[in-house]
Amino acid sequence: MKIQWAVQEELEALLNDSGHLRTLAFLYAGKGMSAKALAIWRILARNYSSSIYDKDQSVESDLQDPSRHFTSGRETAAIEGSKILEESSDQDLVLQHLGWIADINQYQASYKVSPSQCRYLQWLIEDQDSDDSQYHTAYALLLAKSALEIYEVELSTQDSVTGMPKIEMKVSELGSSSIFESPVRERFQIFLQSSDLYDAEEVLDMIEESELWLEKAILYRKLGRERLVLQILALKLENCEAAEQYCEEIGRPDAYTQLLEMYLDPEDGRDPMFKAAVRLLHNHGEMLDPLQVFKIVHNMSRALDVDASLARLEERSRHVLINEDSICDSCHARLGTKLFAMYPDDTVVCYKCYRRQGESTSVTGRDFQKDSLVKPGWLVTR
Repeated sequence: MKIQWAVQEELEALLNDSGHLRTLAFLYAGKGMSAKALAIWRILARNYSSSIYDKDQSVESDLQDPSRHFTSGRETAAIEGSKILEESSDQDLVLQHLGWIADINQYQASYKVSPSQCRYLQWLIEDQDSDDSQYHTAYALLLAKSALEIYEVELSTQDSVTGMPKIEMKVSELGSSSIFESPVRERFQIFLQSSDLYDAEEVLDMIEESELWLEKAILYRKLGRERLVLQILALKLENCEAAEQYCEEIGRPDAYTQLLEMYLDPEDGRDPMFKAAVRLLHNHGEMLDPLQVFKIVHNMSRALDVDASLARLEERSRHVLINEDSICDSCHARLGTKLFAMYPDDTVVCYKCYRRQGESTSVTGRDFQKDSLVKPGWLVTR
Protein backbone atom coordinates (compact mmCIF):
# COMPACT_ATOMS: atom_id res chain seq x y z
CA MET A 1 0.00 0.00 0.00
CA LYS A 2 2.86 2.37 0.85
CA ILE A 3 4.48 1.57 -2.50
CA GLN A 4 1.21 2.31 -4.37
CA TRP A 5 0.77 5.58 -2.47
CA ALA A 6 4.36 6.57 -3.25
CA VAL A 7 3.80 5.81 -6.94
CA GLN A 8 0.59 7.87 -6.92
CA GLU A 9 2.31 10.82 -5.27
CA GLU A 10 5.15 10.60 -7.79
CA LEU A 11 2.63 10.48 -10.65
CA GLU A 12 0.73 13.48 -9.26
CA ALA A 13 3.95 15.47 -8.96
CA LEU A 14 4.99 14.51 -12.49
CA LEU A 15 1.64 15.52 -14.01
CA ASN A 16 1.55 18.75 -12.01
CA ASP A 17 5.10 19.76 -12.94
CA SER A 18 4.57 18.95 -16.61
CA GLY A 19 1.36 20.99 -16.74
CA HIS A 20 -0.93 18.05 -17.54
CA LEU A 21 -3.64 19.33 -15.24
CA ARG A 22 -6.54 17.80 -17.17
CA THR A 23 -5.05 14.32 -16.78
CA LEU A 24 -4.43 15.03 -13.11
CA ALA A 25 -8.04 16.16 -12.64
CA PHE A 26 -9.31 12.94 -14.22
CA LEU A 27 -6.94 10.95 -12.01
CA TYR A 28 -8.27 12.63 -8.86
CA ALA A 29 -11.87 12.13 -9.96
CA GLY A 30 -11.21 8.44 -10.66
CA LYS A 31 -9.72 8.04 -7.18
CA GLY A 32 -12.77 9.71 -5.59
CA MET A 33 -10.76 12.79 -4.60
CA SER A 34 -13.55 15.17 -5.67
CA ALA A 35 -12.30 18.28 -3.89
CA LYS A 36 -8.90 18.13 -5.58
CA ALA A 37 -10.42 17.35 -8.99
CA LEU A 38 -12.84 20.27 -8.75
CA ALA A 39 -10.08 22.62 -7.63
CA ILE A 40 -8.09 21.75 -10.77
CA TRP A 41 -11.10 22.12 -13.10
CA ARG A 42 -11.74 25.53 -11.55
CA ILE A 43 -8.11 26.56 -12.21
CA LEU A 44 -8.37 25.30 -15.80
CA ALA A 45 -11.62 27.20 -16.37
CA ARG A 46 -9.97 30.39 -15.13
CA ASN A 47 -6.89 29.81 -17.29
CA TYR A 48 -8.98 29.09 -20.39
CA SER A 49 -10.97 32.30 -19.91
CA SER A 50 -7.78 34.39 -20.06
CA SER A 51 -6.27 32.46 -22.97
CA ILE A 52 -6.71 32.74 -26.74
CA TYR A 53 -6.28 28.96 -27.04
CA ASP A 54 -10.03 28.34 -27.01
CA LYS A 55 -10.69 30.97 -29.67
CA ASP A 56 -7.99 29.60 -31.99
CA GLN A 57 -9.25 26.07 -31.48
CA SER A 58 -12.82 27.17 -32.16
CA VAL A 59 -11.89 28.87 -35.44
CA GLU A 60 -9.86 25.85 -36.56
CA SER A 61 -12.75 23.52 -35.70
CA ASP A 62 -15.23 25.65 -37.65
CA LEU A 63 -12.98 25.64 -40.73
CA GLN A 64 -12.54 21.88 -40.61
CA ASP A 65 -16.18 21.01 -40.03
CA PRO A 66 -18.67 23.91 -39.77
CA SER A 67 -21.49 21.53 -38.79
CA ARG A 68 -19.66 20.18 -35.72
CA HIS A 69 -20.46 21.85 -32.41
CA PHE A 70 -17.33 23.10 -30.63
CA THR A 71 -17.05 22.74 -26.88
CA SER A 72 -14.55 25.19 -25.41
CA GLY A 73 -12.05 24.38 -22.67
CA ARG A 74 -14.08 26.42 -20.18
CA GLU A 75 -17.25 24.54 -21.08
CA THR A 76 -15.42 21.22 -20.76
CA ALA A 77 -14.22 22.23 -17.31
CA ALA A 78 -17.78 23.15 -16.30
CA ILE A 79 -19.18 19.89 -17.68
CA GLU A 80 -16.61 17.75 -15.86
CA GLY A 81 -17.11 19.75 -12.67
CA SER A 82 -20.86 19.24 -12.95
CA LYS A 83 -20.40 15.48 -13.30
CA ILE A 84 -18.44 15.40 -10.06
CA LEU A 85 -21.06 17.52 -8.26
CA GLU A 86 -23.84 15.25 -9.49
CA GLU A 87 -22.23 12.25 -7.81
CA SER A 88 -21.04 14.06 -4.69
CA SER A 89 -22.87 13.89 -1.36
CA ASP A 90 -20.72 16.69 0.11
CA GLN A 91 -23.14 19.63 0.21
CA ASP A 92 -20.46 22.14 1.14
CA LEU A 93 -18.39 21.05 -1.85
CA VAL A 94 -21.39 21.47 -4.14
CA LEU A 95 -22.10 24.97 -2.93
CA GLN A 96 -18.43 25.92 -3.08
CA HIS A 97 -18.13 25.09 -6.79
CA LEU A 98 -21.66 25.66 -8.08
CA GLY A 99 -20.99 29.38 -8.60
CA TRP A 100 -18.11 29.19 -11.10
CA ILE A 101 -19.85 26.44 -13.05
CA ALA A 102 -22.99 28.60 -13.28
CA ASP A 103 -20.87 31.55 -14.46
CA ILE A 104 -19.73 29.46 -17.43
CA ASN A 105 -22.95 27.60 -18.11
CA GLN A 106 -25.88 28.26 -15.80
CA TYR A 107 -27.97 25.54 -17.45
CA GLN A 108 -25.22 22.98 -16.87
CA ALA A 109 -25.02 23.98 -13.22
CA SER A 110 -28.76 23.80 -12.63
CA TYR A 111 -29.31 20.55 -14.49
CA LYS A 112 -26.55 18.72 -12.61
CA VAL A 113 -27.69 19.46 -9.09
CA SER A 114 -29.58 16.63 -7.41
CA PRO A 115 -32.93 17.00 -5.60
CA SER A 116 -31.20 16.48 -2.26
CA GLN A 117 -28.87 19.38 -3.01
CA CYS A 118 -31.90 21.51 -3.94
CA ARG A 119 -33.46 20.72 -0.59
CA TYR A 120 -30.18 21.58 1.09
CA LEU A 121 -30.15 24.98 -0.61
CA GLN A 122 -33.76 25.52 0.43
CA TRP A 123 -32.90 24.55 4.02
CA LEU A 124 -29.95 26.94 4.10
CA ILE A 125 -32.01 29.88 2.83
CA GLU A 126 -35.45 29.34 4.31
CA ASP A 127 -34.59 27.64 7.60
CA GLN A 128 -31.09 28.89 8.38
CA ASP A 129 -31.66 32.41 6.98
CA SER A 130 -28.46 32.31 4.95
CA ASP A 131 -27.65 35.67 3.36
CA ASP A 132 -25.02 34.30 0.97
CA SER A 133 -25.84 35.71 -2.47
CA GLN A 134 -24.24 32.68 -4.14
CA TYR A 135 -26.71 30.36 -2.44
CA HIS A 136 -29.66 32.61 -3.28
CA THR A 137 -28.65 32.83 -6.94
CA ALA A 138 -28.10 29.07 -7.19
CA TYR A 139 -31.50 28.40 -5.61
CA ALA A 140 -33.24 30.90 -7.90
CA LEU A 141 -31.66 29.27 -10.96
CA LEU A 142 -32.80 25.83 -9.81
CA LEU A 143 -36.36 27.05 -9.29
CA ALA A 144 -36.25 28.77 -12.70
CA LYS A 145 -35.12 25.55 -14.35
CA SER A 146 -37.92 23.58 -12.66
CA ALA A 147 -40.52 26.21 -13.58
CA LEU A 148 -39.42 26.16 -17.23
CA GLU A 149 -39.65 22.37 -17.33
CA ILE A 150 -43.16 22.37 -15.88
CA TYR A 151 -44.24 25.17 -18.20
CA GLU A 152 -43.06 23.29 -21.30
CA VAL A 153 -44.70 20.02 -20.22
CA GLU A 154 -48.02 21.62 -19.32
CA LEU A 155 -48.05 23.80 -22.46
CA SER A 156 -47.38 20.81 -24.73
CA THR A 157 -50.22 19.00 -22.95
CA GLN A 158 -52.54 21.93 -23.61
CA ASP A 159 -51.50 22.00 -27.27
CA SER A 160 -52.29 18.31 -27.72
CA VAL A 161 -55.72 18.78 -26.13
CA THR A 162 -56.75 21.99 -27.88
CA GLY A 163 -54.97 21.34 -31.15
CA MET A 164 -53.84 24.97 -31.17
CA PRO A 165 -50.28 25.97 -32.04
CA LYS A 166 -48.38 27.64 -29.22
CA ILE A 167 -48.22 30.93 -31.09
CA GLU A 168 -52.03 31.11 -31.15
CA MET A 169 -52.46 30.65 -27.42
CA LYS A 170 -53.38 33.90 -25.70
CA VAL A 171 -51.62 35.03 -22.56
CA SER A 172 -54.98 35.38 -20.83
CA GLU A 173 -55.69 31.71 -21.59
CA LEU A 174 -52.32 30.63 -20.24
CA GLY A 175 -52.82 32.72 -17.14
CA SER A 176 -55.88 30.72 -16.13
CA SER A 177 -54.29 27.32 -16.70
CA SER A 178 -52.78 24.92 -14.21
CA ILE A 179 -49.30 26.03 -15.26
CA PHE A 180 -49.66 29.20 -13.24
CA GLU A 181 -51.05 27.32 -10.25
CA SER A 182 -48.26 24.79 -9.82
CA PRO A 183 -46.45 24.75 -6.45
CA VAL A 184 -43.07 25.18 -8.17
CA ARG A 185 -44.23 28.30 -9.98
CA GLU A 186 -45.66 29.71 -6.78
CA ARG A 187 -42.49 28.95 -4.82
CA PHE A 188 -40.40 30.52 -7.57
CA GLN A 189 -42.53 33.66 -7.62
CA ILE A 190 -42.53 33.97 -3.82
CA PHE A 191 -38.76 33.56 -3.66
CA LEU A 192 -38.18 36.14 -6.40
CA GLN A 193 -40.34 38.63 -4.52
CA SER A 194 -39.00 37.93 -1.02
CA SER A 195 -35.24 37.74 -1.66
CA ASP A 196 -33.01 40.66 -2.61
CA LEU A 197 -29.80 38.63 -2.57
CA TYR A 198 -29.88 36.72 -5.85
CA ASP A 199 -28.44 37.97 -9.15
CA ALA A 200 -31.58 39.13 -10.97
CA GLU A 201 -29.77 39.57 -14.30
CA GLU A 202 -28.53 35.98 -14.21
CA VAL A 203 -31.97 34.57 -13.43
CA LEU A 204 -33.56 36.78 -16.09
CA ASP A 205 -31.11 35.48 -18.70
CA MET A 206 -32.46 31.97 -18.06
CA ILE A 207 -36.17 32.80 -18.48
CA GLU A 208 -36.18 35.89 -20.71
CA GLU A 209 -37.13 33.98 -23.88
CA SER A 210 -39.92 32.08 -22.11
CA GLU A 211 -43.56 32.90 -21.43
CA LEU A 212 -43.07 33.20 -17.66
CA TRP A 213 -44.46 36.73 -17.73
CA LEU A 214 -45.15 37.25 -14.04
CA GLU A 215 -41.68 36.04 -13.06
CA LYS A 216 -40.14 38.35 -15.65
CA ALA A 217 -42.19 41.26 -14.30
CA ILE A 218 -40.84 40.58 -10.79
CA LEU A 219 -37.26 40.51 -12.09
CA TYR A 220 -37.70 43.66 -14.19
CA ARG A 221 -39.11 45.34 -11.07
CA LYS A 222 -35.99 44.31 -9.12
CA LEU A 223 -33.87 45.83 -11.88
CA GLY A 224 -35.88 49.05 -11.98
CA ARG A 225 -37.19 48.62 -15.54
CA GLU A 226 -40.53 50.22 -14.89
CA ARG A 227 -41.88 50.42 -18.43
CA LEU A 228 -41.28 46.71 -19.08
CA VAL A 229 -43.07 45.84 -15.84
CA LEU A 230 -46.09 47.94 -16.86
CA GLN A 231 -46.14 46.43 -20.35
CA ILE A 232 -46.23 42.90 -18.92
CA LEU A 233 -48.86 43.62 -16.28
CA ALA A 234 -51.11 45.76 -18.48
CA LEU A 235 -50.70 44.26 -21.96
CA LYS A 236 -49.42 40.69 -21.55
CA LEU A 237 -51.24 39.63 -18.40
CA GLU A 238 -54.02 42.23 -18.81
CA ASN A 239 -54.08 42.67 -15.04
CA CYS A 240 -55.31 46.24 -14.57
CA GLU A 241 -55.32 46.03 -10.79
CA ALA A 242 -51.69 44.88 -10.63
CA ALA A 243 -50.64 47.57 -13.12
CA GLU A 244 -52.33 50.28 -11.04
CA GLN A 245 -50.78 48.92 -7.83
CA TYR A 246 -47.35 49.11 -9.45
CA CYS A 247 -48.02 52.74 -10.42
CA GLU A 248 -48.91 53.41 -6.77
CA GLU A 249 -45.64 51.77 -5.75
CA ILE A 250 -43.70 54.02 -8.14
CA GLY A 251 -45.64 56.99 -6.81
CA ARG A 252 -44.95 59.35 -9.73
CA PRO A 253 -47.61 60.88 -11.99
CA ASP A 254 -45.65 59.97 -15.13
CA ALA A 255 -46.14 56.27 -14.34
CA TYR A 256 -49.91 56.68 -14.61
CA THR A 257 -49.44 58.64 -17.84
CA GLN A 258 -47.35 55.81 -19.31
CA LEU A 259 -50.03 53.30 -18.35
CA LEU A 260 -52.77 55.39 -19.96
CA GLU A 261 -50.75 55.65 -23.17
CA MET A 262 -50.32 51.87 -23.21
CA TYR A 263 -54.05 51.33 -22.82
CA LEU A 264 -54.96 53.75 -25.60
CA ASP A 265 -52.22 52.59 -27.97
CA PRO A 266 -51.26 48.98 -27.13
CA GLU A 267 -49.34 48.64 -30.43
CA ASP A 268 -48.89 45.36 -32.33
CA GLY A 269 -52.19 46.05 -34.10
CA ARG A 270 -54.28 45.61 -30.97
CA ASP A 271 -57.44 47.62 -30.31
CA PRO A 272 -57.34 50.36 -27.66
CA MET A 273 -58.21 49.08 -24.17
CA PHE A 274 -60.89 51.67 -23.47
CA LYS A 275 -62.37 49.93 -20.43
CA ALA A 276 -58.97 49.74 -18.77
CA ALA A 277 -58.31 53.41 -19.60
CA VAL A 278 -61.67 54.47 -18.11
CA ARG A 279 -60.95 52.41 -14.99
CA LEU A 280 -57.57 54.13 -14.60
CA LEU A 281 -59.11 57.59 -14.99
CA HIS A 282 -61.84 56.71 -12.49
CA ASN A 283 -59.51 55.26 -9.85
CA HIS A 284 -56.49 57.55 -10.22
CA GLY A 285 -57.64 60.55 -12.21
CA GLU A 286 -56.17 62.89 -9.61
CA MET A 287 -52.68 61.52 -10.36
CA LEU A 288 -52.92 62.33 -14.06
CA ASP A 289 -52.06 65.74 -15.46
CA PRO A 290 -55.21 66.98 -17.29
CA LEU A 291 -53.09 68.62 -19.96
CA GLN A 292 -51.17 65.39 -20.59
CA VAL A 293 -54.42 63.42 -20.77
CA PHE A 294 -55.83 65.92 -23.27
CA LYS A 295 -52.72 65.64 -25.47
CA ILE A 296 -52.83 61.84 -25.42
CA VAL A 297 -56.54 61.69 -26.30
CA HIS A 298 -56.16 64.46 -28.92
CA ASN A 299 -53.24 62.73 -30.65
CA MET A 300 -55.10 59.44 -30.60
CA SER A 301 -58.30 60.96 -32.03
CA ARG A 302 -56.31 62.62 -34.82
CA ALA A 303 -54.68 59.30 -35.65
CA LEU A 304 -58.07 57.58 -35.73
CA ASP A 305 -59.49 60.32 -37.99
CA VAL A 306 -56.57 59.97 -40.38
CA ASP A 307 -56.95 56.19 -40.49
CA ALA A 308 -60.68 56.46 -41.10
CA SER A 309 -60.18 59.03 -43.88
CA LEU A 310 -57.58 56.83 -45.56
CA ALA A 311 -59.91 53.83 -45.35
CA ARG A 312 -62.75 55.78 -46.97
CA LEU A 313 -60.42 57.15 -49.66
CA GLU A 314 -59.17 53.67 -50.43
CA GLU A 315 -62.74 52.41 -50.78
CA ARG A 316 -63.72 55.24 -53.10
CA SER A 317 -60.66 54.85 -55.32
CA ARG A 318 -60.71 51.08 -55.70
CA HIS A 319 -60.90 49.71 -59.24
CA VAL A 320 -63.91 47.85 -60.66
CA LEU A 321 -63.42 45.45 -63.56
CA ILE A 322 -66.15 45.56 -66.25
CA ASN A 323 -65.94 43.14 -69.20
CA GLU A 324 -68.13 42.37 -72.20
CA ASP A 325 -70.34 40.10 -70.12
CA SER A 326 -71.03 42.64 -67.36
CA ILE A 327 -74.65 43.75 -67.10
CA CYS A 328 -76.58 46.43 -65.24
CA ASP A 329 -78.02 45.07 -61.99
CA SER A 330 -81.21 47.11 -62.62
CA CYS A 331 -82.19 46.89 -66.33
CA HIS A 332 -79.87 43.94 -67.12
CA ALA A 333 -78.56 45.63 -70.27
CA ARG A 334 -74.96 44.95 -71.21
CA LEU A 335 -72.71 47.71 -69.96
CA GLY A 336 -70.09 47.49 -72.69
CA THR A 337 -68.51 50.94 -72.90
CA LYS A 338 -71.40 52.73 -71.21
CA LEU A 339 -70.97 54.92 -68.16
CA PHE A 340 -71.83 53.10 -64.99
CA ALA A 341 -72.04 53.66 -61.23
CA MET A 342 -71.43 51.38 -58.23
CA TYR A 343 -73.30 51.66 -54.92
CA PRO A 344 -71.70 50.96 -51.50
CA ASP A 345 -73.29 47.48 -51.50
CA ASP A 346 -71.27 46.67 -54.67
CA THR A 347 -74.27 46.70 -57.04
CA VAL A 348 -73.38 48.10 -60.49
CA VAL A 349 -75.88 49.98 -62.70
CA CYS A 350 -75.74 51.86 -65.99
CA TYR A 351 -75.73 55.61 -65.78
CA LYS A 352 -79.37 55.83 -67.00
CA CYS A 353 -80.58 53.62 -64.14
CA TYR A 354 -78.35 55.49 -61.71
CA ARG A 355 -80.07 58.81 -62.59
CA ARG A 356 -83.44 57.16 -62.15
CA GLN A 357 -82.57 55.45 -58.84
CA GLY A 358 -80.67 58.33 -57.29
CA GLU A 359 -77.38 58.15 -55.36
CA SER A 360 -78.80 57.17 -51.98
CA THR A 361 -80.86 54.09 -52.92
CA SER A 362 -79.45 51.03 -54.71
CA VAL A 363 -81.32 48.58 -56.90
CA THR A 364 -81.76 46.34 -53.85
CA GLY A 365 -83.98 49.02 -52.32
CA ARG A 366 -81.53 49.88 -49.56
CA ASP A 367 -81.60 53.55 -48.60
CA PHE A 368 -78.10 54.38 -47.43
CA GLN A 369 -79.19 57.61 -45.79
CA LYS A 370 -81.45 55.67 -43.45
CA ASP A 371 -79.66 52.30 -43.38
CA SER A 372 -75.92 52.98 -43.36
CA LEU A 373 -73.45 50.39 -44.50
CA VAL A 374 -70.11 49.75 -42.78
CA LYS A 375 -67.49 47.55 -44.40
CA PRO A 376 -64.59 45.92 -42.56
CA GLY A 377 -62.15 47.96 -44.64
CA TRP A 378 -63.62 51.18 -43.26
CA LEU A 379 -63.11 50.20 -39.65
CA VAL A 380 -60.12 51.60 -37.76
CA THR A 381 -58.31 48.82 -35.92
CA ARG A 382 -55.77 50.88 -33.97
